[in-house]
Amino acid sequence: MNVPEDRRYTDQHEWVLAIAGGGVRVGITDYAQDALGDVVFVDIVAVGTLVDAGDPIAEIESTKSVAEVYAPIPGEVTAINDSLVADPAIVNGSPYDDAWFVVITPREPAAIDGLMDAVAYTALIA
Repeated sequence: MNVPEDRRYTDQHEWVLAIAGGGVRVGITDYAQDALGDVVFVDIVAVGTLVDAGDPIAEIESTKSVAEVYAPIPGEVTAINDSLVADPAIVNGSPYDDAWFVVITPREPAAIDGLMDAVAYTALIA
């Protein structure tokens, strides 16, 4: 499984990547997309949604199951990936690059430090 070292991870298999401007992109890991199988539908919350850590931010339907994506940190959803909504299969081909779900502007930027690094996440999925 691919686990990039430039991100933080949750035990629910979301990744978080800090981006310019203070926001963070959120997506699902290679492990999660592999477990889901072929993704056929994605529904994402609206821009402006205020979330707490653990709140659902997206729903994914695949040929195997339905799963939710959760906010890894508290904040405001400031962007959604419209390309992913239009073509959900992007998740299977590019979970770490093109298939981000939302950008969250953190309410507590230090909350990112409490997430797992790549080494810890790799140990979790081993």
